[in-house]
Amino acid sequence: MSEPLFNKIALVGIGLIGSSLARVIRERNLAGTIAIASRSAETLSRARELALGDVYADSSAEAVREADLVIVSVPVGASGQVARDIADSLKPGAIVSDVGSTKKSVIEQMQPALPQSAHFIPGHPVAGTEHSGPDSGFSTLFDGRWCILTPLPGTDADALAALIGFWRACGSMVDRMDPDHHDLVLAIVSHLPQIIAYNIVGTADDLETVTKSEVIKYSASGFRDFTRLAASDPTMWRDVCLNNKDAILEMLSRFSEDLSSLQRAIRWGDGDKLFDLFSRTRQIRRSIIEAGQDVDAPNFGRHAAAEGQEGAE
Repeated sequence: MSEPLFNKIALVGIGLIGSSLARVIRERNLAGTIAIASRSAETLSRARELALGDVYADSSAEAVREADLVIVSVPVGASGQVARDIADSLKPGAIVSDVGSTKKSVIEQMQPALPQSAHFIPGHPVAGTEHSGPDSGFSTLFDGRWCILTPLPGTDADALAALIGFWRACGSMVDRMDPDHHDLVLAIVSHLPQIIAYNIVGTADDLETVTKSEVIKYSASGFRDFTRLAASDPTMWRDVCLNNKDAILEMLSRFSEDLSSLQRAIRWGDGDKLFDLFSRTRQIRRSIIEAGQDVDAPNFGRHAAAEGQEGAE
């Protein structure tokens, strides 16, 4: 077995992403010691029962002591508090990263609190499911998925190379991006679909002319796939909306304009416009399959045995 990439990795937060990291780190021998921190006694106890780590602490400051790599996996709104909690416990040269799907706000929260002796390199693995908690993780979550890093000016080249090597060892493809551009891209490919799903499911729930039993009974017609996204962690998505507000509002505005155009085409029976739109969007689906980000199979690319292992991030 090859030598571990790091002597000690600390995982602050042990939900879907944190527990998946713990599993892949163990399985692929990426760390000599895995330290896990959670403020929830119940979550920490469950992580211990699952043997996800070697060291467990209800204090993130305690967990990160002597860690070579620290990965913060908490709702983005809590990032600043975690940075303040761990700042005095980080050893010189430690790499600190995160997994949040907003980057500008995380940088604004974390960078001022972290010591210059640590290497802060924000990150975002674009992978996930609608499930949460330490039981929801699995070691192959990152296989073939992108991890976007948004290194700050002056980032240490060796630290960046080490973090890239870590994510590749976890199975990810790695890309680099400007934080503002990242937030705009994720607003359209992740955040807007999530918000639309929440809204559609909420609309169905509010309808007085359609009963809940009918919504559930006939959900295989398409509604089901929106409910999968709408089942995602409400705390996480509340924080995403609040912390990527500008980019999300911009994309919602564009979506509203395009929806109005679609509404006019339907009202005036403009079949050519409808056919053109549906043809263009069908090609996007084909491109996603060709890029290896889904498979061309029935049931929206999800086999029954793997239901729920693709989705929200």
